[in-house]
Amino acid sequence: MAETADIIITNGRVLTMDPASPRAEAVALVGNRILAVGTNAEIGALAAPATKVIDAGGATVMPGFNEAHMHIFPGSVSLRQLNLHGIQGVEALRSAILDYAQMNPDEPLLMGFSADYSIISLTEPCTRHHLDAILPDRPFMMFAPDHHTAWANTMALTQAGLLHGKDVGIGNEIVMGPDGLANGELREGNAFGPVAALASTGGREELGMVTGMDPDHVTPEQYALDRSILKAGLDYCASWGVTSIQNFDGNHYQLRLMRDLELSGELSCRIRIPYHMKNFMPLDDLDKAAAWKAEFATDMLRGDFVKVFMDGVLDSQTAYMLDGYGDRPGYTYEPLFTPQAFNAIATKADALGLQVAVHAIGSAAVRQTLDGYEAAVTANGKGDNRHRIEHIELIHPDDIARFAELGIVASVQPVHYPGGTCFPAEPTTAKIGEDRWDYAYAWRTLKNAGAPVVFASDWPVSPVSPFQCIQDALTRKPWKEGLPDQRFTLSEALEAYTAIGAWVEFMEDRKGKLKSGFLADVVILTTDIETVAPQEIMDTVRAAVTICDGRITHQA
Repeated sequence: MAETADIIITNGRVLTMDPASPRAEAVALVGNRILAVGTNAEIGALAAPATKVIDAGGATVMPGFNEAHMHIFPGSVSLRQLNLHGIQGVEALRSAILDYAQMNPDEPLLMGFSADYSIISLTEPCTRHHLDAILPDRPFMMFAPDHHTAWANTMALTQAGLLHGKDVGIGNEIVMGPDGLANGELREGNAFGPVAALASTGGREELGMVTGMDPDHVTPEQYALDRSILKAGLDYCASWGVTSIQNFDGNHYQLRLMRDLELSGELSCRIRIPYHMKNFMPLDDLDKAAAWKAEFATDMLRGDFVKVFMDGVLDSQTAYMLDGYGDRPGYTYEPLFTPQAFNAIATKADALGLQVAVHAIGSAAVRQTLDGYEAAVTANGKGDNRHRIEHIELIHPDDIARFAELGIVASVQPVHYPGGTCFPAEPTTAKIGEDRWDYAYAWRTLKNAGAPVVFASDWPVSPVSPFQCIQDALTRKPWKEGLPDQRFTLSEALEAYTAIGAWVEFMEDRKGKLKSGFLADVVILTTDIETVAPQEIMDTVRAAVTICDGRITHQA
């Protein structure tokens, strides 16, 4: 007797991402696998009395989105925090903070996120004095969109023991004011971590990013809180059509939380979590990463790669640059690892069969990372570990071809482009320098040169919506005439969010496509995305139904 389907999706504009059979009308699912893809009649014949039939109504049906770079714990916590995206000027900031404070009378640390670097003005940087004038009597801290800089008021700095400054290690900084006290700006995780620890979460959501370490002495109550926060964040991602997450902060504690959710059937997205290798860790710590890869190895949950920060970000001038900054010539900053230290990490991880993914934003950081990957090839021979570079906001033209030569993945976030839907062009474009605009956020240039390019949002740095990211990839406007056109087509953008994402995480044999035998990860959109004007995608298209591992995880 022919096998029948548990779920059938009919009347869809099915985009399979399978070059052998790119389009269809209907999809049948059985258990956690795709049973068949075909015409309405072919798939309808697989129905049984108990089969759930979903009519797509002519909307796009496609593989679930693979969010290839995000931060699930900070993102999940941000759903409870003050969203400052789009807030400009002291009065708007005052109103937002005071309203939030009134709604959260018992929170020990009030926290905001997505505060623009120019939230006070383009010419006046934020300090603790601005925040004190708004909220002097409760601890408050707000993050920049990139989560590499935060600003805290005097009470928060005092309670965290930072008001008089503190040694926070290479690449981190408590910015001091002319009065000899901290001015409120905190650069990188070691600087703002002690403030984050004041929150009701104890700052546990930052540990995977700041140190990679597990939290100490978590009570059952704290564990339950963290579990519920992560569950809400995973469900939120599912509501956007996301079925797979490649997470970019992590520790063993997060993996244990995710396993708990997996075993209870509550894991609404597949997730992989990295071993975060920091510059104070001994090289032998990579053996722990290899142990994680063996310990967490299901189709729903894996701990199978290594994450490294090579530099910071452009706006705080902590990105490591060749030839300095456009508005600060000669100032290059410094990498978080020496070339020798990173070469050793890349070589050992590569030998252990561990994929390495490096945050590298400045042109010098990108080059040093490529040099490390080349050192691994020299030492170990060329394998198939699909090492990655994250962000690549500025690249030297001499380094573009090296991605294809070394087999390196370009992991980019179109929504990060200054002047797009999320972030203003200034001051970032000035920091890059007009003479280097040709090679800034050069997604199409990298793709044309043969680099595998994968898309992601970097949530909560920017919204998790794949549709906003896709719109920015399709509509990017050059900063001046004559710059290369870096736009993607819709089909390329969808592929970069599905099939290529699966390939990047070594799962191209079972997900990223709608194909018989593949995992049942499907999203039905609210409309036919191919008929929507590119500049209207983020406001028009949503996920109507999300299915992960054969389970409906979201239904609008």
